Amino acid sequence: MKIKQIRNATIRIEYAGKTFLVDPWLEKKHGLGSFEDIPGRPFHVPDPVKEHLPMPFCDLPEPTEAILRGIDYYILTHIHPDHIDMAIDGTVGAPLDTSVPIIAQNEADADVLKKSGFQHIEILSENPLRCGEASITKAPARHGTVVPCGDACGVIFESGREKTLYVAGDTIWYDGVQNTIQKYTPDVVVMNACAAELVGNGRLIMNDEDVACVADAAPNAQLVVSHMDNVAHASITRHSMRGLLAQRGIKEYFMPEDGETLAF
Repeated sequence: MKIKQIRNATIRIEYAGKTFLVDPWLEKKHGLGSFEDIPGRPFHVPDPVKEHLPMPFCDLPEPTEAILRGIDYYILTHIHPDHIDMAIDGTVGAPLDTSVPIIAQNEADADVLKKSGFQHIEILSENPLRCGEASITKAPARHGTVVPCGDACGVIFESGREKTLYVAGDTIWYDGVQNTIQKYTPDVVVMNACAAELVGNGRLIMNDEDVACVADAAPNAQLVVSHMDNVAHASITRHSMRGLLAQRGIKEYFMPEDGETLAF
């Protein structure tokens, strides 16, 4: 398999002869705006200074056309504005080819995709979904330490010709993640781990302690740290994560730069 870090949670995965684009947020640099630009301002960041910062912080590492070329399936772990492009009218995925099959976490997200013009929508479940020689299965997620910030999910990739891949998605470490690791014994685990936080929801995704918990639960897995350096509510950067993991004695992991490809 090959995993290319695009930006934030957006990754391009080549697996068992198919190419998947996960959480395709392709907005231009600063195109989303800041938290204070959101109508009604329903979300607040613990550090109020960060509410003024326009997102995403970085440009895409290559042209959108190159990112989308050759994609067999899109996978959307949940509909949030840092995981897929969202329009004022509520439609999503404007840069995407709506004829390419897209895999959603549930019926509610599928309805939004249908209204957005997508023609071939599949829904993840605990029953494997066949994508050529790959099997794709839904994994549970908890998107907040205090109150979950909506539904989210992870994804398990399995194939007789590939290592097992677990894309944990937007989740904290909790028993659902632990049980998934115990059930599937993944060879590669991708974690969203910038420790993004919102007032009222708490920490939304993993931090260094959570990464350490995954490392302990999956000692033989290769770990990939993703979802870094592009959203204002993050509290850990790539730079600070390296120091935090070093303090915990964790040396074996990958934290790819935007545009970097890993092969396993």
